[in-house]
Amino acid sequence: MRNPRYLASAALLAAVLAVPSAFAQKAPLDGRAFAAEAGLKGKAADEKGDVITFADGKFHSSACDQYGYNKGEYKATKAGEAIEFEAVTLSEKYGRNVWKGTVRGGEIEGTFVFYPKPGFFNKNPAPEEHWFKGKAKS
Repeated sequence: MRNPRYLASAALLAAVLAVPSAFAQKAPLDGRAFAAEAGLKGKAADEKGDVITFADGKFHSSACDQYGYNKGEYKATKAGEAIEFEAVTLSEKYGRNVWKGTVRGGEIEGTFVFYPKPGFFNKNPAPEEHWFKGKAKS
C-alpha cells in the first residue's frame, strides 16, 4: 500500500508542472515598440530611426544591431503612471550597454551607458553616457 501523503504530493507536483504557463507572468512592456533617437549626453541626436522593442522579457535596440549587440533581459517596475525599466545588452566585439528608462503612456526616454571592451592599447576605456527618447510606433 502506498503512502497517501506521497500520492497527494506527487499529484500536486504533476499538476503544477503540467501548466507552467498559468504561473508565468507577462513582462510589463512586452509587445511595445518605440521609434527613438539617441545621442551623447549633452549633445544633439546622432542616432535616428532606432526601433526599441520589448518582447518575451527581452529589450532590443535596432540601432545596436550593426555593432553586434544582442537582446537583453529587462526588468520593469510600475512607478505611478509610468513604468521604469533596466536592461543590459552585450556585444562580443564592442562591450556592453546598460539601459535605464521610463515609459510614460506612448513615450519612452532614458539613458544608456556604453562600457567599451578593453583593448590592447586601452586597458581601461572610459564609459560614455548617452540619452534616448522616442514615441510609440503605431
